[in-house]
Amino acid sequence: MAWVILLVSGMLESAWAISLKASEGFSKLWPSLTFVVTAALSLGGLAYALRSLPVGSAYAVWTGTGAALTAIIGMIWLGEGTPVIKIVSVVLIVAGIVGLNLAGGAH
Repeated sequence: MAWVILLVSGMLESAWAISLKASEGFSKLWPSLTFVVTAALSLGGLAYALRSLPVGSAYAVWTGTGAALTAIIGMIWLGEGTPVIKIVSVVLIVAGIVGLNLAGGAH
């Protein structure tokens, strides 16, 4: 269950990053409020997951999930372009997340 919460928290990390961009420096109310809520939920989920997961793997999965999803959203919906190197880099991040997830219980 901790891994599921961690992955959802990583997705919320992406939500707060996109909201932060949309807030235009906290000058827009709703994106700013969305940022605050999603950031709190994301960090809360990370904190919960860290009760039972190793910090190195958990933090890497959390940030990797947020980074990959944010990059994908940027490429698809925010017009940031899709050069091959960017796509390959996202695939490598996802591969790392899967690897850390699989190795999560190993010591």
